[in-house]
Amino acid sequence: MIYPEFLKEKKQLAVTAPSDGIAEELKIKRLESALKNFKDLGYNVMETKNVRCSKKGRSSSSKEQAKQLEQLFLNDDISVIFCASGGDFLLEMLPFLDFQKISSNPKWIQGYSDPTSLLFILTTNYDIATIYGDNFKTFGMLPWHSSLKNNLEILKGNIIKQESFDKFEEESYELKTGLEPYNLTQKAVWRTLDGKKNVAFKGRIIGGCIDVLAEIFGTKYDKTTQFIEKYKQDGIIWYFDNCELSSEQLIRTLWKFRENGWFQYTKGIIFGRSVAANHSYYDIKLEETLHHSLDELKVPIIMDADIGHIPPRMTIINGAVAKVTYSNNKGEIELKLI
Repeated sequence: MIYPEFLKEKKQLAVTAPSDGIAEELKIKRLESALKNFKDLGYNVMETKNVRCSKKGRSSSSKEQAKQLEQLFLNDDISVIFCASGGDFLLEMLPFLDFQKISSNPKWIQGYSDPTSLLFILTTNYDIATIYGDNFKTFGMLPWHSSLKNNLEILKGNIIKQESFDKFEEESYELKTGLEPYNLTQKAVWRTLDGKKNVAFKGRIIGGCIDVLAEIFGTKYDKTTQFIEKYKQDGIIWYFDNCELSSEQLIRTLWKFRENGWFQYTKGIIFGRSVAANHSYYDIKLEETLHHSLDELKVPIIMDADIGHIPPRMTIINGAVAKVTYSNNKGEIELKLI
């Protein structure tokens, strides 16, 4: 596994928009606050031309998105690349990317949700570790939540043990200044599907937004079975962030993954808090969905972890070896870069 060079003082960060960009006034204020926050910490941030553009969910044409991203990978002054935002159409950019240029100049790239396809492909196809963590605009909040501070420490090479957070955001504040922090009102409670109070497992971690992984499945970019075969001695930990899949869609997606061998060598599976939890035409609850789809794997399954669309979020390094520990509704993830 290739781990890019970590962020050094005075090195440049970059932000680009391979999915949607940022155009609304209050979100622009949040973006500018993020730029200032990093500047105050001593980091310059390069911004590509498409960051402040958005038209029907796209920051720019797919060719332009690919070109601007490639330029960042080829720039020796940049060590970390952030995706500006999520969206829906990053997949359209993939045919225009020169993956040889990117894989020959590995850098940390970070994002969540729609950027899953880019991160997942770089890790599973090219053995380059990537980061499933906050998109850049989140860093515009004041003050920073501890999850963002943890994220920066990891980008600097301090691979801290991450502990589950005390509370999560069920409903965000309405943006009035653009700088609003998380609205942390609900107690964060991790759960296990089988009800066990203590669980621990270890393996090479991979995953992302399951909505996007379902679209990559079976395409020429899907080298998943080759990846897990390569790292079978480590075992595999899957983490899934469900944004919009109903219970019915989730059942079909997990069936595809299982039948195509994605869950070979799996040591454990982590599901983040789900935006679409329990959305079902047939009134199928999330627990029923997971029991039906995954019981035969006979591996630990954790639910409602601090991963994905419902913040705060842990920072996950795709391709790292993770030790996951769960005890009495709390959890820890420890990452090793081996």
